[in-house]
Order: sequence, then C-alpha cells, then structure tokens
Amino acid sequence: MGRPIAGADDRAAALALMSVSRETEERLARFVDELRRWQAVKNLVGPATLDRVWTRHIADSAQLVALAPQARRWLDLGSGAGFPGLVVAILLADTPGAQVDLVESNGRKCAFLRAVSRATGAPARVHNVRIEDVIPEFVGKVDVVSARALAPLTVLLGMTKDLLRTGTLGLFPKGQDLEVELTEASKSWRIQADAVASKTDPQARILVVRELSERQAHD
Repeated sequence: MGRPIAGADDRAAALALMSVSRETEERLARFVDELRRWQAVKNLVGPATLDRVWTRHIADSAQLVALAPQARRWLDLGSGAGFPGLVVAILLADTPGAQVDLVESNGRKCAFLRAVSRATGAPARVHNVRIEDVIPEFVGKVDVVSARALAPLTVLLGMTKDLLRTGTLGLFPKGQDLEVELTEASKSWRIQADAVASKTDPQARILVVRELSERQAHD
C-alpha cells in the first residue's frame, strides 16, 4: 500500500493532540467536510492550509478549551470560518448550559457558520455585526472571550477591555511576535496574563489574560 494521504495523516496527528469522544470526532469531521465543500466557492481559509486543516485549524482551536475547563459561555470575535469559536462549540456540544456566540461581519462566512452549527448540533449563535456594536451586550455575561488572528494585541485589548475588566478570561492565540506585541501593549495597559505554549505550532503562544486595567498618565 502507498503512503496515506496527507489529510488522513493530518487528522490522526490532530486527534492525538485532542481527547474527544467518537461523537465529537464525527462532528468535527462534518465541519471539515463542510469547510472543504464551501471552500471551493467561498474561499473561507487560506488554500495552503487545507491539507493540514485538522492540525492547523481544528486542534489549534480545540486546545483553548483546556485553558478554561469550567467555562460555559464563550464569545468569539472575528470568527471567520469558525476558528476557534465553532470548534469550541462543537467540543462543548454535550455540555449542559454551553453556548458560544460567534461574531463575524462577513455575511458569507456567517452563512457558513450557521450551516455548520446546524449540521453538527453545536451550541453556537451567529451574530452578523461589527464587533464594537455587540460587545456591550456581553459585558458580565460570558466566561471567556477569544479571538484568533484578529488584530494586534493593543487593538484587541482595546476592543475587549470592558469584558476583561469585569472578570471575563481572554484567550488570544498569537504567533512568534507575542513578546513584541506585549511590550507595545504594556505602554497602554496593565496586563495580568500568562503565555501558554501552543500544542500545534512551536513558535506560537496562547495569551491568557486574567486581568486588565488602563494605565494612567502618571504611571
């Protein structure tokens, strides 16, 4: 027999990084199938990442759940094709009281998110709005706010400050420039955070923001 296709290798590698039930694996596979189908006409993710969609997108998103194991209410900003928010929702599908709100301003991506949510039974609600227009309604109501590849940290903290200052945990996957972003952000913000190594990319980190306050002029 020849070598297994890259997609099969990638799926096996991703599942080795996750501890999920057979039912959850099937939901995730349905998500990937829908992504490949929609990708042909909607260009939802970078084409070069499709062969590694399980590790590059699914496992990369799934690792956030372990960083907030008790969280039930998540708000995901700039959800795009569902990473990390829709993956989180699928992982929480059998968890009582779980809900993940997905905020995405692109209408075609929202259509995709709604279709996958229906197909997988994920406890996700899609908001086709701008981020700044929806944040106020979630202050004090969500356990976690997440965002992946959305904006530089200084901008991201500005977007989410009202959530982070009222007890919501921030989970922000970042690349190799995290230290530079933290240095810049610390000029405007006092940040209590941890940088956790990514399981899927040795150069990446997940910034776990526990507390945030704005620096005053005399600081």
